[in-house]
Amino acid sequence: MKLRASVIALVGMVAFVEVAASAQAPRQRTYANPIDIDYRYNFEQHNEGISYRSGADPVIVVQGGQYYLFETIGDGYWQSADLGTWRHITASRWPLTDVVAPAVLSVRDTIYLLPATTRPLPILMLTQPATGHVELYNRLLPWLPMARDHESLTLAKPDSVQPGPWDPQFFHDPDTERWFLYWNSSNAYPLHVIELDKSKRLAYKGTPRWLFGLDPAQHGWERFGQDHRDTTINPFIEGAWMTKHAGRYYLQYGAPGTEYNVYATGVYVGDDPLGPFTYAPYNPVAYKPGGFVQGAGHGNTFQDVYGNWWNTGTPWIGVNWNFERRIGLHPAGFDADGQLYVDTRFGDFPQWLPTRAWGATEERFTGWMLLSYRKAASASSARDSFPASNVTDENPRTFWVAKQNRPGEWLTIDLGRDYDIRAIQVNYADYKSGLYGNDSTVVTRFRLQLSSDGRQWRTVADLSRERRDRPNAYVELSRPTRARFVRYEHLHVGAANLAISDIRVFGNGAGARPATPGGLTARRDRDDRNAVITWEPVPGVVGYNVRWGISPSKLHQTYQRFADQGSALELRALTRGQAYWVAIESFDENGVSALSSAFPIR
Repeated sequence: MKLRASVIALVGMVAFVEVAASAQAPRQRTYANPIDIDYRYNFEQHNEGISYRSGADPVIVVQGGQYYLFETIGDGYWQSADLGTWRHITASRWPLTDVVAPAVLSVRDTIYLLPATTRPLPILMLTQPATGHVELYNRLLPWLPMARDHESLTLAKPDSVQPGPWDPQFFHDPDTERWFLYWNSSNAYPLHVIELDKSKRLAYKGTPRWLFGLDPAQHGWERFGQDHRDTTINPFIEGAWMTKHAGRYYLQYGAPGTEYNVYATGVYVGDDPLGPFTYAPYNPVAYKPGGFVQGAGHGNTFQDVYGNWWNTGTPWIGVNWNFERRIGLHPAGFDADGQLYVDTRFGDFPQWLPTRAWGATEERFTGWMLLSYRKAASASSARDSFPASNVTDENPRTFWVAKQNRPGEWLTIDLGRDYDIRAIQVNYADYKSGLYGNDSTVVTRFRLQLSSDGRQWRTVADLSRERRDRPNAYVELSRPTRARFVRYEHLHVGAANLAISDIRVFGNGAGARPATPGGLTARRDRDDRNAVITWEPVPGVVGYNVRWGISPSKLHQTYQRFADQGSALELRALTRGQAYWVAIESFDENGVSALSSAFPIR
């Protein structure tokens, strides 16, 4: 009897372990923006009592087959083997006030790093980045040649630059072994470049050269403000990044300002790293003003270990502070004509992580659709003005706040009917968080449960032992699970309050994909930087992708609109005198419609 009881107990234990293991996802195959890292709490507004997590100005480099991510106020950097799961590394040597918008470049066996600065700083180097060991490459750069006091209202003469370099970026030309530094973040000065002397540990060589600034009078997307509507502030050019491809030099830059939905990346192209450079007619190249994740400016362009191109950027949140931000990662590439493009279509839906060389960037979209938009939500408790309904509105600037931050608080989303659920993203908000740094108490723990009837629940993700902070936790289920109800069960966050902006549920319905919108019209205004695009609404859809570009075969730009935002879009991102075409598709829980024919924007 004892032996039989032991066998039964052992079988039961094995069954329990198998059930528990089945609730955990195997190695991650997908990701969703904002990327899932332990964004650090910012200390810069401590004296004002403003607490928030943030990440911005990212650079991802490849070293030894691993990916390393550097960003603003990261208290170190991150390592990943697959671009999906990231490990934070605390560096052995790091500036006391952290690093802002760093220049980072991997060349052969060394990663070079220079923080943005207005005075001489050392260049750091990492030859064993996985260990966190950081060394001094250059003890102290000299003063930037021709630097003078900032002239904020007017352009200075071309014999001067601001103290710096601020927003710097290294470039190494592998064909010539020459080194360069590009930099600036200003609404008065243009981008600059100076050659570096590798024989003198990357000391400045010669004097800075002016390159180009913004021209919002010609380039609609370079206008400042929400939806490019603020005419009272000059726009900012910043975040330079150089990519060499097929013998040509693609100098990228961020504009018009990081604190709005239209933060984007543009590019000028030249035949020499010192210029001259020509404005690309297909600008902006990275643009994502709609959807949950808004903003795609100031990042870098890199190739993964399989040769696929990617582009990083800085999405905007801006609730607690104008510069409260996150990090986005989008597929990129060069077409047959050498056009650089960044694919932000479904840019905040799940995308495949790279496991091979891909073809078209569209192949990286999983086809897992948003199931939770505007669906009914209920909660264990809620503070006034912070209802549960905020967690399904796809807006990171609205959020639910529980009455108390305690284990057992819950949120439930009713999807309305059963769907095959494949992934869930839990996005926290910082409502009076009271934190200004990350320690061992700043971890994110919760469980996710699914149900078909709202009474019997099964756990599909148990993060009760999580040791990281995951403010944008993305959970890919081990297998599609059919359910109608999704429940978040709270265990722990380090902040003073439990606040969640959105719980985003992804998967597929069993119905037919929606119809293609008809009646597409596109008319440019008298100010031809603007165009009004209209279409006939498709009943029952979740939203639309307005796709546009400089020819019917180059519709590389996407503006996502939800159906309840109407069936008209004012597109204010065009370049004067440049021809454009536009097409449209609709999407819902079941999939994406066929793309309409492309029409010229006249």
